[in-house]
Amino acid sequence: MSAGYWLGVDLGGTKILSGLFDDDLKLLARSKQPTSAEGGPTGVFGRIVQGVDAVVREANIDPGQIRGMGIGIPGQIDLGTTRVKFAPNLDWRDVDLKPLMPAAWRWPLVVENDVRMGTYGEFAHGAAQGAKNVLGVFVGTGVGGGLILNGELYSGFNGNAGEIGHLVVHWRQGTDLEAIAGRKHMMKRAKDILDDAPKRVRKEWKGIDLGTVRSSQLAEYYQKDDPIAVQLVDDAARALGAALGGVVNFLSPEVIVIGGGVTGALGDSFIERIWEIAQRYTLPGAANGVKCVSASLGDDSGIIGCAAYAKSHSPLRAAEVA
Repeated sequence: MSAGYWLGVDLGGTKILSGLFDDDLKLLARSKQPTSAEGGPTGVFGRIVQGVDAVVREANIDPGQIRGMGIGIPGQIDLGTTRVKFAPNLDWRDVDLKPLMPAAWRWPLVVENDVRMGTYGEFAHGAAQGAKNVLGVFVGTGVGGGLILNGELYSGFNGNAGEIGHLVVHWRQGTDLEAIAGRKHMMKRAKDILDDAPKRVRKEWKGIDLGTVRSSQLAEYYQKDDPIAVQLVDDAARALGAALGGVVNFLSPEVIVIGGGVTGALGDSFIERIWEIAQRYTLPGAANGVKCVSASLGDDSGIIGCAAYAKSHSPLRAAEVA
């Protein structure tokens, strides 16, 4: 079979990123559309079609040369199928994407969790390239994760493997990691902290809609040593560190890749702090040789992961190898 092209689509709660890649997984064209989830699965897939059409036009290729497509979804996937069991940010339940594909799209489709695809992207072409056992942790609006074990994406028995954000870190309250380190929950906690903060601190945050605070704004306040931001970020680093220490003891990953909007805004010092805390919780020698690094692909980790996964799991590719 001649060399072809591969599509990666990262479907998020607010935006859809689409990428077209050559057979060496070099990005040829990239497009972004709003998700507008209120339009339901048909409307959302229509915008996926717009994104795919845009990258195909930009790259000026024959769609017949496309060999496969991967889509990353923020939710639970029915393993080995194209069915989304539950995607809360999209308000989807039991949605099969294959019937939504245009008849002209004759290429194979694979569907996976979006954070697992981001982890796969870093494993295949990013900060964890060359490693066999990888833990990906993405800290943004929430906290998600993905696992590569022995060089293969690990989804677990029922497809929920890697959901590190729902690891309970305060058993008495039942508080999970996402409730402390996810930006959305950080801002909920900020409101409670502000109620008891000194007047000068409340004045700094006056008029700010906590529900719309972005990662860059949180980082800006943190860099200015604002006590609210410092407490939120320090609590997040402590919770992430404690969780990762336990994961190192349990899984012994070779590389831990930390990405996401919050991580990107706070920078390497945030990751260094997390790893310093994590090592307090590891068994003697368990962290030796383990690397904890920043994700290197940025927003493209998802589309790269989707395209790479589609290529490695394409029935067309399998037939060629056989």
